[in-house]
Amino acid sequence: MSRLHSDDRHTFKLVTEYEPRGDQPRAIQELVEGLHRGDRYQTLLGVTGSGKTFTMANVVATVNKPTLVLAHNKTLAAQLYAEFKELFPENEVHYFVSYYDYYQPEAYIPSTDTFIEKDSSINEEIDKLRHAATSALLERNDVIIVSSVSCIYGLGSPEAYHDMLVYIEMGRDNNRDAILRKLVDIQYQRNDLDFHRGTFRVRGDVLEVFPASMDDRAIRIEFWGDDVESISAIDPLTGKVVEKLQKIAIYPATHWVTTKDILKRAIPNIQEELRERLQYFRAENRLVEAQRLEQRTLYDIEMMEEMGYCSGIENYSRHLTGRAPGEPPPTLLDYFPKDFLLFVDESHVTLPQVRGMYRGDRSRKTTLVEHGFRLLSALDNRPLNYEEFEERTYQVVYVSATPSPFELTKSNGVVVEQIIRPTGLIDPVVEVRSARNQVDDLLAEIRTVVARKERVLVTTLTKRLAEDLTDFYKEAGVRVKYLHADIETLERIEIIRELRLGTFDVLVGINLLREGLDIPEVSLVAILDADKEGFLRGETALIQTFGRAARNASGRVVLYADTMTDSMQKAMRETERRRAIQMAYNEEHGITPVTIRKNIASHGLFEVYKADYGEVPLAAEEAPKYESAAQIDKDIEKLRKQMLKAASDMEFERAAELRDKIKHLRELQLTL
Repeated sequence: MSRLHSDDRHTFKLVTEYEPRGDQPRAIQELVEGLHRGDRYQTLLGVTGSGKTFTMANVVATVNKPTLVLAHNKTLAAQLYAEFKELFPENEVHYFVSYYDYYQPEAYIPSTDTFIEKDSSINEEIDKLRHAATSALLERNDVIIVSSVSCIYGLGSPEAYHDMLVYIEMGRDNNRDAILRKLVDIQYQRNDLDFHRGTFRVRGDVLEVFPASMDDRAIRIEFWGDDVESISAIDPLTGKVVEKLQKIAIYPATHWVTTKDILKRAIPNIQEELRERLQYFRAENRLVEAQRLEQRTLYDIEMMEEMGYCSGIENYSRHLTGRAPGEPPPTLLDYFPKDFLLFVDESHVTLPQVRGMYRGDRSRKTTLVEHGFRLLSALDNRPLNYEEFEERTYQVVYVSATPSPFELTKSNGVVVEQIIRPTGLIDPVVEVRSARNQVDDLLAEIRTVVARKERVLVTTLTKRLAEDLTDFYKEAGVRVKYLHADIETLERIEIIRELRLGTFDVLVGINLLREGLDIPEVSLVAILDADKEGFLRGETALIQTFGRAARNASGRVVLYADTMTDSMQKAMRETERRRAIQMAYNEEHGITPVTIRKNIASHGLFEVYKADYGEVPLAAEEAPKYESAAQIDKDIEKLRKQMLKAASDMEFERAAELRDKIKHLRELQLTL
């Protein structure tokens, strides 16, 4: 597979007014020297607020290699994506996470004879971002992909994805009808009425295509006979020409696209595997399983023959890609060149997650195969196991404030420390208070912090306590929200953004660590029931949680506990060590700690409103009177549902009115 435009002209350009300071210059130098030496693994121990992302960006700009930044959840990945996008505005920075807002994989429970159909809700925005990421990797070298662990899951073959693109260039002989047929082959649908991502429309000698990797522009190709007369990027809503182009590559609408020749080779292999599997079930007198497997597989084959695609086509990926049984599937890692650079952010959490993905997937699919819901080859549609993941990496930098023994061993015990914060900020003061009156005591602390227009994070051990605490504080007049697992990806990002903007003041959650929260406005972190030893109250978890208050000059942590555990002692001791190093640096350089000032991102990923709404002024109407922010929250949620329904019904002016009302209510909240 050859890349379309892969050459040395595409280099990383770091655009920032900041210079590396504190520990950053030494950390950057040591990491770059290690990469040039050919070190396979390195560890960057960077405390919260020390500018780890800025250090990573400087390393990327120096070594100039395509880079994958791996994060352990979508929210942290979105935050890193925003930061890298700001630092590298002239380069390709992309976001790659699971495109499901909701995903229930197919499963079978033998004890109750219950089959659960696959059910999912695909987020179109994230699907677009995934396509933008893979197409960029095939075209350029200056690419940074920020990804969750979904990058180790099976993805269509990069060879097929690249080879089936539609490439159109000015002045070349391009038969219009042949291009239309090829667009259909790569899963684009003709739709002359509803023009959206993954569709095309034809008007005489004018072809307009809405690529799967775009949402703000489409492509117009004008023909004169078989000659391409012009290629333009257009606004898909107005049709106005945005840019004139010399050439365009239109990538498939799905990563699982496959050619007719591949299908011709694959289908006989699927049929042969089906025959062998049916023979096995019948020999075992398991006729129900045989009938179930035969009916389902023959239907899928018929769909592939007629449409070139079927629901669940990824379960036949081994046959489609020509791999041997047991061989790992293609993943996002295969779209990178062999010598790419990998940063594993929050490695102490991310690596165990990578290790756990394979085992869970294997257990579920084995049950499906054993009971005739899938062919044996479906087991090869899976995430990579850890050994396969490591085989596909070239040079790795583990990044964490609390690296585990695994990372330290891999790095041969050599750790690049980044403890000094350029801002002079010191690790927060940690205070232990009795848990007996923790709710009332914390309420008093919240009122003090909110009066200074700062924010509070509260972490609890149970969902019930988090919910009850949120309700109690709301009734007490506190602007508070509860962040829980049922909230969709982009909504979680928006909640964190609203906290920074001051739409509300207190965020309550069970495991706020997983969010990788980077909120300089937070000056108080409260940990309830801190003396309950366990996963969320261990040394590493406590140090990480302390760090959420380390970006504010007034940062404090209150541990509510009735006993002093080993984990609490160790975490507090390490925090004191880091405080001492920072204070010595501040005294030597005459630095007064200053709260981090960080822009609140407003680019596309964080914009929850549809981009093609027109600006419609608010209608003059009697504004309701509100006595609390909680009342406004209820109306905002009601309006948001109406807005999304109006958008889905293509009532864009109505949706725009509702959008503006929501903005008005959010501004009103700030005055209460």
